Amino acid sequence: MEALTPLIDGGIFAYLNYLVPAKRKEILDILVNGLKRMEYRGYDSAGVGFEGTNTKNGSHELKTIKQKGKVARLQEEIDQTTDLDFEKEYETHIGIAHTRWATHGEPSPTNSHPQRSDTTNEFLVVHNGIITNYKDLKSFLMSKGMEFESETDTEVIVKLVKHISDKHKNSTMSFRELVELTVQQLEGAFSLVFMSSKFPGECVCTRRGSPLVIGVKSKAKLSTDHIPILYSKDHRGFMNPSLHHTDSTTEFHPIGNKEVEYFFASDASAIIEHTNQVIFLEDDDVAAVQNGCLTIHRIKRTLDESTTREVTTIKMEIQQIMKGSYSSFMQKEIFEQPESVVNTMRGRVNFETNQVVLGGIKDFMTEIRRCRRLLFIACGTSYHSAVATRQLMEELTELPVVVELASDFLDRQTPVFRDDVCFFISQSGETADTLMALRYCKQRGALIVGITNTVGSSICRESHCGVHINAGPEIGVASTKAYTSQFISLVMFALVMCEDRISMQNRRKEIIQGLKNLPEQIKNVLKTDEHVHTLAQELYQQKSLLVMGRGYNYATCLEGALKIKELTYMHSEGILAGELKHGPLALVDRAMPVMMVVTRDKVYPKCMNALQQVKARHGNPIVLGNVDDTDTQQQANKYIGVPSTIDCLQGILTIIPMQLLSMHIAQLRGCDVDCPRNLAKSVTVE
Repeated sequence: MEALTPLIDGGIFAYLNYLVPAKRKEILDILVNGLKRMEYRGYDSAGVGFEGTNTKNGSHELKTIKQKGKVARLQEEIDQTTDLDFEKEYETHIGIAHTRWATHGEPSPTNSHPQRSDTTNEFLVVHNGIITNYKDLKSFLMSKGMEFESETDTEVIVKLVKHISDKHKNSTMSFRELVELTVQQLEGAFSLVFMSSKFPGECVCTRRGSPLVIGVKSKAKLSTDHIPILYSKDHRGFMNPSLHHTDSTTEFHPIGNKEVEYFFASDASAIIEHTNQVIFLEDDDVAAVQNGCLTIHRIKRTLDESTTREVTTIKMEIQQIMKGSYSSFMQKEIFEQPESVVNTMRGRVNFETNQVVLGGIKDFMTEIRRCRRLLFIACGTSYHSAVATRQLMEELTELPVVVELASDFLDRQTPVFRDDVCFFISQSGETADTLMALRYCKQRGALIVGITNTVGSSICRESHCGVHINAGPEIGVASTKAYTSQFISLVMFALVMCEDRISMQNRRKEIIQGLKNLPEQIKNVLKTDEHVHTLAQELYQQKSLLVMGRGYNYATCLEGALKIKELTYMHSEGILAGELKHGPLALVDRAMPVMMVVTRDKVYPKCMNALQQVKARHGNPIVLGNVDDTDTQQQANKYIGVPSTIDCLQGILTIIPMQLLSMHIAQLRGCDVDCPRNLAKSVTVE
């Protein structure tokens, strides 16, 4: 997780087929399966909206099916619906779907999305995010005679569209123009997808501060007859046709008979099984599909702003987001770490010449080396990756290094200067607090470096330069392989910073050789899984767990305790062992479970002192240390051994048993490992 706020998005998925015949059953299956791909984001209710025909008068109308609980319950509700002709075929059709987290109003079918404009379903909308001025808008609409049936802020949006439409009913205003007028009245963060019985076969979507991506699937190629096509390289090096643009719009034109399918989603993982050609929308983009053509308008434009949106080829494979033989996505991602750390280093670290190259920041290294200080700003697990590497960063760069929680950083209105370099770390690249902090620093002239796992994310696009951690898709809410890849990415940056310092060369070589050995060492750590499971059986009925350490392993304590809290709902606290006698020691007795991270580094004597203090208070600590450290094993009640490596990389190995422990405790307690309660993968509201 990258933030601890309970205000969390669900998932949006929509499907439009133009001149591509599909039965209603097929369309509903596509919508429901799209929602299933995003179940890891967390949600408490789900719904679909789709086009149909009134059986009495033959008029066009929209239908909705909504249900509290899991997507499986929504599927049951659809299957049990008796007034639908599932075999009816549509050449052109639009359907929208949504999984909701309750923020305004409790989970219920009425509060679920899609929300409707009136009892005839003239307009439907699905919405991620929060509208901060919804109370004012609701009061205005009620004064105009609008009646509300839900407790959601989303209903205000769709009723506002209806109000504007009624007000301009004698005009030729398009669906897109209606949405643009509506969105300009909204404050807050949102991604929205609209459909309407007034505009059959059309779809309009927009975003501000919440992610939205469009997938395009067509046998036809982009037209080059009359429209100039721009070309640019995607991240795999292939040439992709981008969208062509005019002064006011960006348009996608297949040629021939224009057979095309569009997929709209808050996460590319829901689209990848259909197409790998996607367009990432930016804030204040309004995308509309009419007669099979996609146009993208900008609500707010500056003179120097490009209106082109590149069609990106994403290389995520459907197999990567499937669990396979693993019991959960989290287990799969923990056991993928020998490969994910290799992918993070691939093409960047030359173990023969001891050279490190980070192509994403290569052109900015001169400016970075001249900086006044380094700021690392993040939330949750991403914040812990910065804490884990701060000591090494200070050692190798000899610069002041500040590590900040993004939310606190903004609350304090922290001074930022033009000669600062600010790193923003986020697995999703959409974390709202981190993104707001990025914009704050950017306005003050600092150099912005993004560290993300998601190509095309907001942080990725708004940074001056950056590093993709290349950990691969991470579906489990509790971050595992992204943490170790972030850790390694920051270590590689520190190595680049000191490559021209003679006094640092021996240290650099030791670290690089340590990186070389990591994949095999991680495999050895994963072999402790059965032993960790045995320890979990002894701990899972406890109410609390203290995790202590210091030096390079302090971040392991923080991150390990966070994993315990996230997954098991057990109280857990990461404690700096040096602070033990300043308060936390009062918690220690024979009944309090304690874990201590004690590895052979320069703070080892101090850690052993803390271990003796715990034992003197009748504590029975479980020690996480080096597999070859027999002296420490003799002092421990229970022991988990990991291979020895260079001190600054030891945290990559010590965190893996903590990931395994939290997973096993959660499973023994009957918790959902992939979707912890109240939490979701991408926190896109403050």
